[in-house]
Amino acid sequence: MQNSRTTKVNGCAVAARAVTEIEADLRTFEAEERRRLGLEDGAEQWRNPDVIPFTEEQRATTTILFGGLTRLHDALLEAVFQRLGYTVRALDCPDTASLQWGKEFGNRGQCNPTYFTVGNLLKYLVHLRDVEGMDPADIINRHVFVTGGGCGPCRFGSYITEYRKVLRDAGFGGFRILDVRKFGEYKRNPNVAGLKLDLATNFMGYKSIIAGDVINVIACRIRPYEVVPGATDATVAQCREILCGAFRNRRSVLRALRRCRKALDRVEVDRLKPKPKVAIIGEFWAMTTEGDGNYQLQRFLESEGAECEIQPVTNHFLYEIWEVRHDTRERMMLRRRDGRKHDSETDSPLLTLAACRLIDLVARATFAAYARAAGLTHYRLPDMDDLARIAKRMYPNELRGGEGHLEVGKVIEAVSRNKAHMVISVKPFGCMPSSGVSDGVQSLVTAKYPEANFCAIETSGDGAVGVYSRVQMALFKARARAVEEYEKALADNGIGNPEEIRKGRRRRKAGSAIYYPRHKVAGTGANALYELSGK
Repeated sequence: MQNSRTTKVNGCAVAARAVTEIEADLRTFEAEERRRLGLEDGAEQWRNPDVIPFTEEQRATTTILFGGLTRLHDALLEAVFQRLGYTVRALDCPDTASLQWGKEFGNRGQCNPTYFTVGNLLKYLVHLRDVEGMDPADIINRHVFVTGGGCGPCRFGSYITEYRKVLRDAGFGGFRILDVRKFGEYKRNPNVAGLKLDLATNFMGYKSIIAGDVINVIACRIRPYEVVPGATDATVAQCREILCGAFRNRRSVLRALRRCRKALDRVEVDRLKPKPKVAIIGEFWAMTTEGDGNYQLQRFLESEGAECEIQPVTNHFLYEIWEVRHDTRERMMLRRRDGRKHDSETDSPLLTLAACRLIDLVARATFAAYARAAGLTHYRLPDMDDLARIAKRMYPNELRGGEGHLEVGKVIEAVSRNKAHMVISVKPFGCMPSSGVSDGVQSLVTAKYPEANFCAIETSGDGAVGVYSRVQMALFKARARAVEEYEKALADNGIGNPEEIRKGRRRRKAGSAIYYPRHKVAGTGANALYELSGK
């Protein structure tokens, strides 16, 4: 026993000496490199300049600009903050002109969403200056743009820096670009007290996002089957006004969603058609935007006869909660020097896990209540633990950036559970987490699941023809699968003609825009045949 202890002590001493020698070698190497590069003076790392404050006193004279989600989401968030007494404006959906403004003043090699979003802001500021005649100094002093920030293995961490560079070079130097995460610190930092993101404000904001998700999902279910072209869009515009009025005037959101349900149910539809279902996944902004940033992908797919299955913004919120839970559990397995099992100086990890669990439950319960009120049936938010489990075999859950392991998990889920005829992964050109990592793993996924119809596309703002061509080739296969699935449903149920379903007691249900059949196969038309046949 004594020899064992002596060996262990000697081994620790040898390891300690080895670490000391390695650190000394590293210091020598660093000194040599500094001399070679001319950095002997100890030049400091570059830092972002101090942010011009947005104080509570400036709130009355300042317009808060924002944007970046779908048109409906931006409109609802605008209504929420108007209700809270802020002067806010949601920018229009970025278009090709926005891209041109962004590329004219932006650095080369930026992430595609950077060009669109910063160019969209610059386009609006130029409009204020050149069309409305505002003085640039007034524009700078009376406006602030709020956006998301972050860090990680992609160019998203440099977005705010790029915003400031573009605006400075375009003649709007000093314009305030602020990270939305900072406004949660208003109690400690009066420089960001102009926008107070307390618990009540955050809750109202998330309610508007969930309401927008519900209406967007319903619209994607109805639009491909509408009998009168444009009827769904007109009704969604009506729903937007109803919901904005509810959020702006402190009225019941559930009651507003019930009014939306009645309006949506008046859209005439014909679901008994074999349409391919296409799941859209990928980088968050690229798969969410509805404009030229992804070549209006949803509308293009629908024009080609497909039904789109979109990813609600709520999914990303649930993923962020999952990240905190996962990382907290991992840290609880680490022993600190004092012997405790977690590495937290202030909060108990059990309290963090409980808070995450509560937030997850509230978000899911709110979504379920809004879905019932609006008529969104047979729809479940994804189980993040389940997606992590099925993706972990091919993509480590610890790899972060963008959608992390979700892209791989969603493809496996769509194929193994027959949820879509085709999966499109859309991302900006050169997106490292998505195109460089996730798409690299997808080759392994498609090898394991050869029936997968997976199409990865990158957007650069000027490659629509190439993207449309690739999508059409994959869509040809998806369309053939949808037709085969539909014909099998006819044969299985002994239906000679779909017109038989439109008669009798099933007629009203089949023609309801809110009706959506339970999942049995991927196609909605085939599912309707199975459910309405009565067999």
